[in-house]
Amino acid sequence: MAGPRVVIIGAGVVGAALADEISARGWTEVTVVDQGPLPATGGSSSHAPGLVFQTNASKTMTELARYTVEKFSSLEVDGKPCFLQVGGLEVATSPERLAEIQRRHGWLASWGIDSRLLNADECVERHPLVDRDKILGGLFVPTDGLAKAVLAVEAQIRRATERGVRFLARHEVLDIRQSEGRVTGVVTDHGEIDADIVVCCAGIWGPKIARMVGMNLPLTPLAHQLAWTGPVPALAGQTEEAVRPILRHQDADLYYRDRYDGIGIGYYGHRPMPVSADDILSVDEAEEMPSVLKFTEEDFEPAWTETQSLLPATQEAKVEEGINGLFSFTTDGYPLLGESPQVKGFWVAEAVWVTHSAGVGRAVAEWLVDGYCSSFDLHECDVNRFEPHQLSPEYVLARDCQNFVEVYDILHPLQPSGDPRPIRTSPFYARQQAHGAFFLEANGWERPQWYEANAPLVEGRNIPTPNDWAARYWSPIVGAEAQATRESVALYDMTALKRLEVTGPGAAAFLERLCTGKIDKSVGSVTYTLLLDHDGGIRSDVTVARLARDRFQVGANGNLDLDWFSRHLPADGTVQVRDITAGTCCIGLWGPLAREVLQPLAEEDFSNEGLKYFRAKHAYIGAVPVTAMRLSYVGELGWELYTTADQGLKLWDTLWAAAQPLGGVIAGRDAFNSLRLEKGYRSFGTDMTYEHDPYEAGVGFAVKLDKDDFIGKAALQRRKADVRRRLTCLTIDDPRAVVLGKEPVYDGEHAVGYVTSAAYGYTVGKGIAYAWLPAGLAEPGTRLHIGYFDQRIEAVVAEEPLFDPTMSRLRG
Repeated sequence: MAGPRVVIIGAGVVGAALADEISARGWTEVTVVDQGPLPATGGSSSHAPGLVFQTNASKTMTELARYTVEKFSSLEVDGKPCFLQVGGLEVATSPERLAEIQRRHGWLASWGIDSRLLNADECVERHPLVDRDKILGGLFVPTDGLAKAVLAVEAQIRRATERGVRFLARHEVLDIRQSEGRVTGVVTDHGEIDADIVVCCAGIWGPKIARMVGMNLPLTPLAHQLAWTGPVPALAGQTEEAVRPILRHQDADLYYRDRYDGIGIGYYGHRPMPVSADDILSVDEAEEMPSVLKFTEEDFEPAWTETQSLLPATQEAKVEEGINGLFSFTTDGYPLLGESPQVKGFWVAEAVWVTHSAGVGRAVAEWLVDGYCSSFDLHECDVNRFEPHQLSPEYVLARDCQNFVEVYDILHPLQPSGDPRPIRTSPFYARQQAHGAFFLEANGWERPQWYEANAPLVEGRNIPTPNDWAARYWSPIVGAEAQATRESVALYDMTALKRLEVTGPGAAAFLERLCTGKIDKSVGSVTYTLLLDHDGGIRSDVTVARLARDRFQVGANGNLDLDWFSRHLPADGTVQVRDITAGTCCIGLWGPLAREVLQPLAEEDFSNEGLKYFRAKHAYIGAVPVTAMRLSYVGELGWELYTTADQGLKLWDTLWAAAQPLGGVIAGRDAFNSLRLEKGYRSFGTDMTYEHDPYEAGVGFAVKLDKDDFIGKAALQRRKADVRRRLTCLTIDDPRAVVLGKEPVYDGEHAVGYVTSAAYGYTVGKGIAYAWLPAGLAEPGTRLHIGYFDQRIEAVVAEEPLFDPTMSRLRG
């Protein structure tokens, strides 16, 4: 036996996959427990219809699905395949959906999955039951298909068992033992099992298990309707289980699959039906299985009517059976993976559907065995990504139900989130409302995108209108605010960005160990630096300001940065980390006239000599004490001005009163994004993620390999000489051809990369798109095309930054 003692709770598709993957990597002292029988344990895997559509806006989710397809295609049980690769077909019955499947085709091209756009006749050739007159076209993915979930569970159980893994059926988990902040065992109704690591793969029971260690999972089991027809005369004599592609009719929230001479029908169009994990029946109490609830025929009536319209052959059949089957939903639609922040050794792999199950098994196995995941970028899936308010029962229930309702909706990348809103507001919120702010949500904060009060600024300016899709949640005011920032001065609300405070006698050494840049510098220094994983991948980019000998302020990207710092704290208590975001606020004061606004308000010297670029100091702005950092994410002279939340409104009013006579404006996030792309500044989570290293991403300047050891240094030294792809700036001449991100980039007919961030540059007068490309195509002047719905948009690789390459405006 090898490796630590691992107990996996749950033997569904996720638990079985993890047991298989982790044992294949040499950890064989593994026990899997489940309250139900094997291999059909009674959870969601046991009733799952098995449709595997790989198409997803998320690169990570697509890659998890692709691995699941590849693995399941190689598995069989006693000669029976675990995957029927019949292909997947999505059909459009409206012009809006036709455009949407063109966009989805672009995602697949971006992520390297073969797919084809079909006309209506070609759709009928693939799936002859579809009414030709109802559809406008479709999207076909040849590698999609039907996962035989229970068979896949059995196949993976057999493989893991051969390596020494124990599977214990009919073992209900009653408690998780822990001592001194780490797990020590699992208590079942058959006794206790010692453990160094416990992984919760309990699916719809996940919240109940996680609460045993005080962990709050933002997961809700929701019922989803699945029905089966009796024999369909047009399918009489079909002896194979599935011959037609799995089918999605997303305009009506429906999907379909073959079952010999009948059809399975899945429906998301009904009312949300949430169920508490505590109210799910036990295996012995359930009439059929715990994850199956009574079919509510009245909820299914619209689905059956629409099915008979799309598939006329079903008019000669009847719905003979149906269930309301429970599946897990989360607040943002992504799985919950990772280790508890409070209890070491307690891990979760939750809210995972069959589609992504084998991929998640591999990801978590790598994470456990190697300390990081090398196959997938998991920042979207990390269970520690949430802000505290996002774990509240009211929030979780509302957003999980919303995600159920929207599961097949056409969602714009800037689609406003639903209730509950507002949740977090900066001290400037009332002033922003008075100026007609259009708000979107950022980490729960209401963040202005633009201000209607600036509408008069548009007059006389050349602000091109983008295409209809890009123009949603956009206003020409955005362009006016961006141009006004470059011309005079603007106030930006930067409160939504997370702020951490690192203190203690060991703080400098602690940050030196975690950061790629030199941190142990003079008081007042500010450093742009990176956090890396052990494989050299970028976990975040942060700014670190040394405000006192033993006190640093970190400008972070989100809760995962706080989690990363917390996990690496020294055991001797010489360092403390706390989130100070809620008690503070920040105004970005930027533009060529920024000093003329600020200096008359302060006794401290804000000249270029008095506070140089990337330096910080304490000062008073009028009556308000601030921490002023000479930073600018928009590429203009200016400062980030921090104060406590109680004095934020006074700071805003003081600055605004001084800026107005100089033609100053207040500006929103859309202008900010345009300006930062003109300057070539990267955004973590969009432009660069865990899968990228600094040299690929164009931030190698933030790495100081001559400093003492830091996390990821050894890996970087290996990776530096082998840069095969680069984050690259593309420009677009057509002013209406504004793209939004995730579109494929083509060299001729070959998809060679994908767009990350994009916006129109109102100063440079061009569309801007950053994209990941092979290094050989990242040379300035290279002409490429971006796939945008059914168009190919001309783009050219440009030198960066596009604006102020000499940095004269920033350093003036």
